[in-house]
Amino acid sequence: MASPRFFTTLLFLLFISPSPCHAQNVTLSVYYETLCPYCSDFIVNHLVKLFDEGLISIVNLRLVPWGNAVMQRDGTFFCQHGPGECLLNAVEACTIIIYPDVESHFRFILCVERLTLENKLNEWANCFDMAGLGTVPIDCYKSGYGNLEKQYAAETAQLNPPHKFVPWVLVNGQPLQEDFKNFVTYVCNAHRGEQVPEACRSLPLRNNSLKKATRSNPVCYAKRETRKL
Repeated sequence: MASPRFFTTLLFLLFISPSPCHAQNVTLSVYYETLCPYCSDFIVNHLVKLFDEGLISIVNLRLVPWGNAVMQRDGTFFCQHGPGECLLNAVEACTIIIYPDVESHFRFILCVERLTLENKLNEWANCFDMAGLGTVPIDCYKSGYGNLEKQYAAETAQLNPPHKFVPWVLVNGQPLQEDFKNFVTYVCNAHRGEQVPEACRSLPLRNNSLKKATRSNPVCYAKRETRKL
């Protein structure tokens, strides 16, 4: 089992050192929580499109597993869907830091979120094998993942405008609000590079300004948000 110092070093590298990315790529940030069924649906049935027709080649994907969780005064976490969500938020966060290659950690997260939709959460640990990854993230969780989650909590709290619900999706720092399922169009319109992936070629051009979606998608609201879609 790796030492706590090992994971502290990884945390330093993730949040302090510059992360490898392509300057011309579009940054797609997804703030989510692991047991929100609408986050799971978005990841499994929509976000996975990033890996079709070369779209991922123009995207820097950032996954932030915190969502509507709350940091309590004693330093513990309260998660919207219970302690199991706190555990899986932490395990997915550890997987992202230990396996920074986006295709690697996304395979694991996709597997876990699919099990969420299928009500088979007791099988989540099998996702390491299915994704071809080791179980080091479990050691990360057991060794004290709190600092990592605190970083994600702080980042989520600093969103401007504040997130109203999850999944909360941003393209180059701009929230898509209720139109998050149309992220492919926003990504393609934001891309300024010469190489255009096949995924963008067949899409109609669309005004870059954020338009409120005519149809609302089901979401998990932050506690401060009481209205319904």
